Amino acid sequence: MSKIKPSKGAPYARILGVGGYRPARVVPNEVILETIDSSDEWIRSRSGIQTRHWANDEETVSAMSLEAAGKALAAAGIDAAQVGAVVVSTVSHFEQTPAVATEIAAKLGTDRAAAFDISAGCAGFGYALTLAKGMVVEGSAEYVVVIGVERLSDLTDLEDRATAFLFGDGAGAVVVGPSEEPGIGPTVWGSEGDKAGVIKQTVSWNDYRVGAELSSLPLDEAGRVKFPAITQEGQTVFRWAVFEMAKVAQQALDAAGIGPDELDVFIPHQANERIIDSLFKTLKLPETVTVARDVRTTGNTSAASIPLAMDRLMETGEAKSGDTALVIGFGAGLAYAATVVTLP
Repeated sequence: MSKIKPSKGAPYARILGVGGYRPARVVPNEVILETIDSSDEWIRSRSGIQTRHWANDEETVSAMSLEAAGKALAAAGIDAAQVGAVVVSTVSHFEQTPAVATEIAAKLGTDRAAAFDISAGCAGFGYALTLAKGMVVEGSAEYVVVIGVERLSDLTDLEDRATAFLFGDGAGAVVVGPSEEPGIGPTVWGSEGDKAGVIKQTVSWNDYRVGAELSSLPLDEAGRVKFPAITQEGQTVFRWAVFEMAKVAQQALDAAGIGPDELDVFIPHQANERIIDSLFKTLKLPETVTVARDVRTTGNTSAASIPLAMDRLMETGEAKSGDTALVIGFGAGLAYAATVVTLP
């Protein structure tokens, strides 16, 4: 018989507050068209994107995260000293160690909170939210700050017609804490690693190591070494997202015991408006459901897209406290995560 005492966590967990940060610079499609042969109409019809935000030198992954997390804590009415853990999902923090979450935890003013980064691409927020829920219910942290943050402009090849217009920068954060009733449903998550190559980094960091052959690296027209960028097989990703993620979203609704008519808000990963429309149609959601379309003015911000979209809906009043929302993230890996939450 085990001598270990059982954990004493909360009966349930929920999102208590949300916050977002978008860089000051707004980049219209016209700027993208300076480096690719396309048109504003083509970009809008293919993705729905009209503008995106790009960070300046001061708007680092850490700085944007601190802004978003500070807003989420204020919205939740929680002091940073009460935070037991900080989880950051990002693919665009380029220091292998230490985790940027440790810096953020210290600057937020937490009392030596556990802090770590995860890398799950566009599914990262869902992964981090699930971990936070587990910590609150298990009892290892009473309050957890979850942050999705990206500077994807650093990983964008502006000469790649297929991806140059897609990506933006920003940070979104939520505070997860104890609840007397379910506020975060069961997570349906997974990955299809056999398809990982359809969204990837153009060049491995290993190819930049000391002594590597210059000929193995991508060069620009002036012969200078180009930074790695994100590339994808657009049609393959589109078909996977539309057909497979609709199934995952339905599984999340079923797991939460929520029917389409009981749903108030749909917040999918803001990758492409055509994907969003297709998911809405396939799930047969009623017209009364509010759909996040933050992609139009924010672009694809990967791990940051769901909390940023959630923050925008709450800020504009399109969604309100207590609404039931389906959230689903999907992308590189190919990883995915879907769950139903009660909005803070």
